[in-house]
Amino acid sequence: MAFLATGRLIAIAGVALGLLTGVAQAASCGDTGAGFEAWKAEFANEARANGVRAKGLAALAGASYATATIKADRGIHKAFSGTVEQFMERRGANAIISKGRSLKKANAALFDNIERSYGVPPGVLLAIWGMETGFGNFMGQQNTVSAILTLAYDCRRPDFFTPHAIAALKLVDSGALSTGSVGAMHGEIGHTQFLPGNVLTYGVGNKDLRDKSTALASTANFLRGHGWRPGAGYDGNMGAIAGWNAASVYQQAIARMAKAIDN
Repeated sequence: MAFLATGRLIAIAGVALGLLTGVAQAASCGDTGAGFEAWKAEFANEARANGVRAKGLAALAGASYATATIKADRGIHKAFSGTVEQFMERRGANAIISKGRSLKKANAALFDNIERSYGVPPGVLLAIWGMETGFGNFMGQQNTVSAILTLAYDCRRPDFFTPHAIAALKLVDSGALSTGSVGAMHGEIGHTQFLPGNVLTYGVGNKDLRDKSTALASTANFLRGHGWRPGAGYDGNMGAIAGWNAASVYQQAIARMAKAIDN
């Protein structure tokens, strides 16, 4: 969370919006980096009103306008174009299925424990893990705090990203993130690419999603929180997968790969 995802961006924003409880007036957005520093000073009041403390406020003050994030954001919809078959081919579905089956066997105890705890089978977790980061091989190099603050400032979708920006600063306060933490272009974190608000809401344990076991359990917790029904199969749980990513081709690809991994 997860358009993005992906625990990521196309994930439903309603829960994240509930993170904002303060009454401070929202800071003004901008379309270029010219106003970012002034916006940060305004946003500090909003962050403080929503419980962000000294470390988080210092991270806000030190954040930079992420030009690469804005460039990626403007072209994101191209990633979900075409048919399901075309999407799966671009994303290397066959390789994900093959590696997923191998990892399922190698980590049988971990996936058994997760399924007992959350009711979510391994196939869908492995499909998401493979789709998002190539099973942890490509978790991103963009500064997380700068990326998510830039998107909260940008005028395209500030209402969606502002709760995640507040969450990121709270994660800095708690130590789950640092000012040097890196991830995907839109501020997604860890093995399965959670947005910061979803880390706060669904992250388990120490919320360190760069740890494989924590990330997979947190992903299962997210799916359960979005209505996953044990025993209903993948066709009966498309709504939960849609909570992870709203793109239809993504949802269908995950379901197909998950079935193949579990068979």
